[in-house]
Amino acid sequence: MRADRAETSGARGRALRIALISGLVPLSLTLVQCGQSPNPTALAAGSQANVQVVAKTNPQASNPQANRQAASGDTFEDRFPAPQFKERFPSASESFLQRQMSDFSPKRAVQQQPQPEQASYKVASLEPQIPYKRPPREDLTTLVSMKSSAFPYFGNNPASDAPFLNISKGDRRGHRSFSGRVFWQDETYNDSRVLVHVPEHFDVRKPGVIVVFFHGNGATLERDVRDRQLVPQQITASGANAVLLAPQMAVDAADSSAGKFWQPGGLKRFMEESANHLARLTGDPNSARAFANMPIVIVGYSGGFLPTAWSLEVGGISDRVRGVVLLDAVYGEMDKFASWIESHRSGFFVSSYTHYTARRDHELMSMLRQKGISVSEDMDGPLRPGSVVFVETGDGITHRDYVNRAWTQYPLKDVLVKMSATPALALARVASTASSASNR
Repeated sequence: MRADRAETSGARGRALRIALISGLVPLSLTLVQCGQSPNPTALAAGSQANVQVVAKTNPQASNPQANRQAASGDTFEDRFPAPQFKERFPSASESFLQRQMSDFSPKRAVQQQPQPEQASYKVASLEPQIPYKRPPREDLTTLVSMKSSAFPYFGNNPASDAPFLNISKGDRRGHRSFSGRVFWQDETYNDSRVLVHVPEHFDVRKPGVIVVFFHGNGATLERDVRDRQLVPQQITASGANAVLLAPQMAVDAADSSAGKFWQPGGLKRFMEESANHLARLTGDPNSARAFANMPIVIVGYSGGFLPTAWSLEVGGISDRVRGVVLLDAVYGEMDKFASWIESHRSGFFVSSYTHYTARRDHELMSMLRQKGISVSEDMDGPLRPGSVVFVETGDGITHRDYVNRAWTQYPLKDVLVKMSATPALALARVASTASSASNR
């Protein structure tokens, strides 16, 4: 029985192996064929079959001649043609639609360009027509350091032809003034800053003027020129197309030294450098040429007479000076003022004075009359080319407040208003302001 069982189990194993071999051999042949390239004969046969199918479904394909052409032309290259150059690159007369990344981003509303100043636009729930107005620009008042400003100065004093810094103590150098007081260079003559003021209404494209203001003794630009004497505010309040340049002279000292304005061409170099700064501050670098040719009005208050006189005498651009205004400032240098007035009859000259400078003002008037130059003694009329005006102020007017009140309140404003009222002086008035204060 055990022998019969063993024989039976062996027969079953042989039968199972035969069945597995008979099933795996065809499968392996099939897998081998899958890894080979297509047979062109088989592809042609497939093409014939496709032709027959097309002939049955397409009535036009029933023509035997057409079938033969289709069979002969339906090759591998016909069914899978190679891409042509013209399909990827357009010819001279063709173009592909180019897509940018912006084509796929969310669309935004198109922004309209601002309308001209005179145009109008409609606003719902308000007036039917509202004129468009450019947003106002604020006044610009700042301090700018300039190499050509009055100080530091290491040259000579032309009054004595000796070095300006004429005293030393260790490493410090200083200047001994005529009063005998010593002012040190690092404290008094080392500030190269200039107070620059551009009113909000200033337009460089229109006729304008640059006001150069020389402050008096014992002053600083911020405390006195800007905040106490209100020089920038007077420029703006005049409505004139004017800008301000006020260099720092001796810092808070009883000294009238002119520094670099003593030197020949000192004012010219100062104005050339200022033109570039003004163009940058106003945001238009191309306007430097306009500022470099703009007329100048020099205002000297008190001790500012000295840099004013030397700028007229040796500054190098006295022809650009359209006017000179002295505010209680004729303490000397009368010959320089008389010479400029005589040789520049297209400009105007104004000297307002108290009893402190009355003697010298009368002396200057006498010098001018001897030269045949007409002199007026009031500011009631307009300023014209060739106007020479001397105005004496009463006892109630103090020297300290003279920049704010002389023959009238805010005398600088009054000068610019009268100047802009005269077309021959080439100064536009580009802002409407309250009427100027009445003359005394």
